[in-house]
Amino acid sequence: MLQIGDEVVYFSALFLLVVLGTRSATGASLLTAFLYVFMVMFRFPPVPADQAGRVLRPGAPSGGVLVVAHRGGSHDAPENTLAAIREASRNGATGVELDLSFTAEGVPVLMHDETVDRTTNGSGPVSKLQLAQLKRLDAAARHRLRDKYSGEKVPTLQEAVEESIRQQLTIFFNVKGQPDKAASVLHEMYKRFPVLYNSSIVSSFEPKVIYKMRQTDPNVVTALIHRPWRLSRFTDGAPRSLSISGQVWTGVLDILLDWAHHHILWKLCGVSAILMQKDYISLDYVQYWAERGVEVVGWTVNTAVEKDFYQNMLKIGYLTDSLLEDFDPQY
Repeated sequence: MLQIGDEVVYFSALFLLVVLGTRSATGASLLTAFLYVFMVMFRFPPVPADQAGRVLRPGAPSGGVLVVAHRGGSHDAPENTLAAIREASRNGATGVELDLSFTAEGVPVLMHDETVDRTTNGSGPVSKLQLAQLKRLDAAARHRLRDKYSGEKVPTLQEAVEESIRQQLTIFFNVKGQPDKAASVLHEMYKRFPVLYNSSIVSSFEPKVIYKMRQTDPNVVTALIHRPWRLSRFTDGAPRSLSISGQVWTGVLDILLDWAHHHILWKLCGVSAILMQKDYISLDYVQYWAERGVEVVGWTVNTAVEKDFYQNMLKIGYLTDSLLEDFDPQY
């Protein structure tokens, strides 16, 4: 829970900033009061701690931390496929992360990218392809183990959920957009498979997705995904904008977004976890969120040294592309 001292500090700071900007104590008081009432009225309480614990601390083999196969374990098998889910289970994962997308007719399927080009032998946006067209593609065509997994199909969301449940894996649903459609589809999935309330979590970079999910079904465990400087820089650190003014503006937006994630958005959405890019996690960072009743999960952890650090020092869950090999870290 957010400490009462936190709220006093945050709203006092807001009041002072507005006073300095407007030179009106009355206006600053009204705006601060409005925002406080808004937060109280429209924020969602987190799900019960014991429910969140069953999802995020399921008593996993690796020192009790959750080990999640990123995209099903994209290094060990073709990503976001049933073969990847089975392979992750065989290799000792306690969970799988699955990326939600939609076909032209609105069928929920697994696909990370907006197009099928990178992972299949097809081409074009997922949203422009019918399910029948997707099912004709080879989801292993671009994978390093394409010969072993030749002919693997793009699964529907329901097929992936059913397989994950059979394998007794915790599911991390990764939703990139379309909050209304995603929340509706996932709500139906939770109603069809009630076990998901204690064995899955809905996560997104977009706060509006998580807010809509909590609004649709407040009993679902949720998480915000975050990477500082995401708006201004690519994952390799290169600036997104070539102009100085563009870099400055997006940098300012990044600072505001980072502050909002750590002080406002998590509280408004009532999340149970923060999925943070691995390079920004420390013992102090884990403690900061623990004091607020929020778990930290790192991504994407791909070396033996990093995994040992997460399991034995940080003692928190993490996402990984491989449960078998030690290779260069990926973002």
